[in-house]
Amino acid sequence: MPPPSLDRLNDLLKRVSRSFYLTLRILPRSLRTPIGLAYLFARAADTIADTAVISPAKRLLLLEQFRSLFQSYDAAILRGLRGALVGPQGNSSEGELLSSLEECFIVFQACSQGDQARIRQLLLTLTQGMRLDLSTFPAERDGRVVALKTRQELDQYTYYVAGCVGEFWTEMHIASQSRLQAWDRNTMKQWGIHFGKGLQMTNILRDLAHDLRLGRCYLPLEALTPYGLSPEQLLEPSAIASLRPLLHQMLEDTLEHYRYGWSYTLAIPRRALLMRLACAWPLLIGLRTLHLLSKAENLLDPGVTLKISRTVLYRILLASSLLVLSNRGLQVYAKRLAQPLRL
Repeated sequence: MPPPSLDRLNDLLKRVSRSFYLTLRILPRSLRTPIGLAYLFARAADTIADTAVISPAKRLLLLEQFRSLFQSYDAAILRGLRGALVGPQGNSSEGELLSSLEECFIVFQACSQGDQARIRQLLLTLTQGMRLDLSTFPAERDGRVVALKTRQELDQYTYYVAGCVGEFWTEMHIASQSRLQAWDRNTMKQWGIHFGKGLQMTNILRDLAHDLRLGRCYLPLEALTPYGLSPEQLLEPSAIASLRPLLHQMLEDTLEHYRYGWSYTLAIPRRALLMRLACAWPLLIGLRTLHLLSKAENLLDPGVTLKISRTVLYRILLASSLLVLSNRGLQVYAKRLAQPLRL
């Protein structure tokens, strides 16, 4: 029997995955289906959690139904989810994704038991972060802004929505690649968790203005209060002056996660060059994004989008491809991208 394949869903995957599709394309063939499938399931869960025309309480219920499918698949529950969610989607690709979930589960059930277990654990953990979003923050049109309370709460959140992906990535590669059997599994998983947390913190800082207008402040009250700031004050773009000391502190914390991410990347054998690239690319892109954040005077302005240019992106992809076999070369290049950070 041929291995399960996402071939028929590849076009959809490309449209909903944006930059992740670049990484997926260079993974070993044996990993593309389970990792691509996990991404589609995660995006579907995200879509459920973010469908603003449905109340948070209803979304939480639908999310629980989606989670239940990974413990005991029920076609009737899936049909009910599609019926409740496909119509309200303003994004046609996300509507198509929800309509394609039955096919995704067919591929899932054809995966090995080990891959199913790893995907199941990932989805049950990722959706914990979505539960937190829906139970902590007000509805998008509520008019209030609510913040997380403590740094520990933020750290737990970044584990749920991204750190656990580092664990999953590590387990998938160890199970699939004989050349990684010498890895210290626990150490690599911990480094992978930091890797994911660093990328998520980058997203949180980049999307700060947008999230605030959805009523969500991921900067915890414990961190804001010493600077005399409230979540509501951050709705005013001029508050960036007061926020900057905390922003620099957050950038330093994020860079520390990146350092573990580089340890992870450089621990990958040189002959596994595609896996090295798949890890180096998000770190290098993230470093350049952190540079933009560090000097942004308009970070709290919702009309401004901080994003590296396509030219810079291609330059990073080319340079890293030429340096991928050299630990020193990658480190020097990463330090060059990180050096301009105004911390």
